[in-house]
Amino acid sequence: MAAFNKFNAFVHDVSAKVHNFDSDQFAVMLTNTLPVAANAVKADIADLAAGNGYVAGGFNATTNANSQTGGVEKFVLNPAQITAAGGSIGPFRYAVLYNKTAASGNLVGWYDYGTSLTLTNGNSFLVNFDVTNGVFTIT
Repeated sequence: MAAFNKFNAFVHDVSAKVHNFDSDQFAVMLTNTLPVAANAVKADIADLAAGNGYVAGGFNATTNANSQTGGVEKFVLNPAQITAAGGSIGPFRYAVLYNKTAASGNLVGWYDYGTSLTLTNGNSFLVNFDVTNGVFTIT
């Protein structure tokens, strides 16, 4: 899995109670434009055009666990997948995680896959979140 990069605003959003990791819906948006740490909300990201199985705003990521042990909070998402249907999706290089429940679609972080990818009809792309270490931990 590509390395996780957090958006700077995410740290403030956590302290401002923008995210409820127990109940909010998180989603993955694909883009071929490099996100920057100063991006804060979904509108700051150049989303792919909808079509061929990809919807505007991307696809949902389901929460596996949000737990605290010994003063360390860990947020875990299940792997999220999209499949191209009826044509290609992309190109894209970055998978952006954001809070779909928050009115502005506040950003969490992004993954850089190193090169642009295009899903051809019938092929899938899996964002394989780390179920052992979590998307992130807070200590």
